[in-house]
Amino acid sequence: MRLWTERPMKVGPILLAAAVLFALLLALPGQTVTTRYLNDLFVILDGAYRVAAGQVPSQDFHTSLGPFAYYLTAAGYALSGTLGGTMPTAMALITLLLALPMAYVLGSRLHPFIAIPYGVFLLLIVAVPINLGEGVTSLSFAKFYNRIGWAALGVLLVMYLQPPRIDRRQTLLDTACATALTLLMLYTKLSYGFAALALLLFILSDRQQRRWSAIALGFTILAALIIELVWQSSLAHLADLRMTFDVGGGLRGTWGQIVDHVLVNLSDYVLLGLFAGMALYRTRSIRDLLFYAFCAIAGFLIINQNFQAWGIIMLHGAAAVAAETILRSEDRRAGTVDPGGWSTSAGAKLLFLAIVLPTTIHSLAALGLHTIAASVKAGNPVPLPNLEQVRVANLWTWNDYDTATAYQKVLRDGFDALSKLDAKPGRIFVLDTGNPFSMALTAPPAHGDTPWLQWDRTLSHTNHIPADTLLADVHFVMVPKSADSPDAAKGLPARLQALYGPYIAAHFKPTEETEYWKLYRRRAPSIPEAALNQDGRS
Repeated sequence: MRLWTERPMKVGPILLAAAVLFALLLALPGQTVTTRYLNDLFVILDGAYRVAAGQVPSQDFHTSLGPFAYYLTAAGYALSGTLGGTMPTAMALITLLLALPMAYVLGSRLHPFIAIPYGVFLLLIVAVPINLGEGVTSLSFAKFYNRIGWAALGVLLVMYLQPPRIDRRQTLLDTACATALTLLMLYTKLSYGFAALALLLFILSDRQQRRWSAIALGFTILAALIIELVWQSSLAHLADLRMTFDVGGGLRGTWGQIVDHVLVNLSDYVLLGLFAGMALYRTRSIRDLLFYAFCAIAGFLIINQNFQAWGIIMLHGAAAVAAETILRSEDRRAGTVDPGGWSTSAGAKLLFLAIVLPTTIHSLAALGLHTIAASVKAGNPVPLPNLEQVRVANLWTWNDYDTATAYQKVLRDGFDALSKLDAKPGRIFVLDTGNPFSMALTAPPAHGDTPWLQWDRTLSHTNHIPADTLLADVHFVMVPKSADSPDAAKGLPARLQALYGPYIAAHFKPTEETEYWKLYRRRAPSIPEAALNQDGRS
């Protein structure tokens, strides 16, 4: 059948070429341009800086993200050589890496008219520097790990479909791709990893695909054990995840926010329902019905844990499976696919294109905007050493730009205060969302702390890292004055002061106060009792 023989020739090279193009658009300018979430960018870069300094995620610092998220950004830092080139290079790298299993999986299971637009859609989800559901001008690499998770899961979902031929080579490649994608999700953000494992367990119910899914599960477990032998931090990571889960209270947000997630994604649910209904009418399969229900429910649970309004990419993956199911059914009934005549298969192709094309164009426009802005060095560089290649631009984002401009004044004031100290400061902790000062001063980061403090997402009044753990290795604490902090409207400085202020007062002494900051230095340790002589003299 022509439907299958066209795939290896067309789908793989086109998707790989698209991945190379998107990677070049990201990496070549060597600059990061952002219009919002500047503090979140500092959190990401701080993590990359820590790994480059030799720290191990969840071993040397607390984090709810998997270690791959940090090693990916550290690789971007190493390859680009600058903090400003870190995220574009890292995302270019993961775009190329994901394109390899994507080209094979989509090419082996989907009609080219489904595989190519869906593959480009997923590649742009990874490459585009915006948070899903936000505007073209909302440039930011914040929440990059969610886009990696969605894209990897979107590829793995297509493996629910049986390939046209099942032989030894197919089984080996299916096993390798499924194992790699699952491990990527497990060690980037665990919620996507759980969904991947659940899908592999579900595919075990398919006799024809049971072999590769069982082997992939076995290899995933074996790889996890080997990783733990090297990493030795899985239990610490799970403890951090448990605290984050307790902060969010299971389903994050109020019932109003949960309803908002349903309403914002309602059109995608409706379109999936239409596609699933057309496919189920032909297959009458309970397994298929359970698969579509799994995508709808698991996707909602994941997005409800994310800082993200729109973008349940599992719905698009399920729609791709449904569209392919319809095409196969029509092919069996007609004996051939007539691309020139109007049929149910032609309608399914056009409807699927209508599902993915708007987001594809939106993401391509945002990626192009970042490339142009980075190439012409739009905006103002962050006024800190080592961060000059991070630029804050006003791309019709006046409110965000004004906030970021004011925040940069705060940062420069803090850096100047640290620079005036007699000894070069090290092990700096900032009682705010992000910490750019260690990077700016090339100072050693503290051990046992965290690069990310965000109220009601990583900590709360009842669930937080104890002060004697968080600050045990810290030499300098920087406290922003509430009125001038960019998170002042959320009350973050005051809340953090309530949690950690007593410990700071007991173990640190005020060193300097500026217009925007209060600086504290750790007090000299007192002589321990064990150091006293037996006669009571020191």
